[in-house]
Amino acid sequence: MSLADLDPVIHAPKRLAAMAVLTASDQVTFRFLVEHLTLTESDLSKQMSALEGAGYIKVHKSGRGRGSGTSYSLTSSGRSAYRRYRTALQELLGE
Repeated sequence: MSLADLDPVIHAPKRLAAMAVLTASDQVTFRFLVEHLTLTESDLSKQMSALEGAGYIKVHKSGRGRGSGTSYSLTSSGRSAYRRYRTALQELLGE
């Protein structure tokens, strides 16, 4: 394994943290991620858009207007990519 094996989409610290949280859950709300990762709403939106663009997460919208909600879940390719990333990192660290 080499540095090239570390997925640059996942490697960004904020996206890596979001992927770690999503791996432990079936679905996570936008609000939970904002609070848990201590990110601004706009920053989280930007990070999640990058993960969605890579096909790693699925966005779930409910309701409209003030009472609406957004949540996220990993796709199967997102789960696989995160597993590959962890394996590559562990091998680089000699674990």
